[in-house]
Amino acid sequence: HCNFEFDLCGWKQDENDDFDWHLRTSNTAKLGTGPATDHTLQDPSGHYIFIKSSFFQLPGQRARISSPFLSRRNKNCKVCEGVMIFYYHMYGAHIGSLIIYQRTTLKHEKIVLNLTGNQGNFWQRKALILSGDEDFQVVFEGIAGKGPKDGIALDDLTFSREC
Repeated sequence: HCNFEFDLCGWKQDENDDFDWHLRTSNTAKLGTGPATDHTLQDPSGHYIFIKSSFFQLPGQRARISSPFLSRRNKNCKVCEGVMIFYYHMYGAHIGSLIIYQRTTLKHEKIVLNLTGNQGNFWQRKALILSGDEDFQVVFEGIAGKGPKDGIALDDLTFSREC
């Protein structure tokens, strides 16, 4: 489980992208550039990770962050598919995309979710089934949109106990 209150919990910025996800609070956000609170504490001082379109990123540029490797060697993980639950906030008139991949140790990536455009000015819960019989990582890819105030936020990433 990662709520981003203290750090990135072992999630790593990918080197093969154009910019990074940032740990932040709503207190440090400029008006209109992200959620009013985090999801965990429901408070402006709570933390989450965030990307925003800005004058420093061109539309279509990507920020990627990946989980530690999760092992399929656990016998329960082979019997029961793993589940990842997370909360996301995608708000803005010209928002980009959030794409989630399941990546094997051999770097093969499979898209498990693709969200594009304004999803609403509130935190939304999503549960994804992570299947397969290889060890894997989960990769969150945020793609910059055209609006300088548009952003994508993630919070409370949880993997099921089976994995």
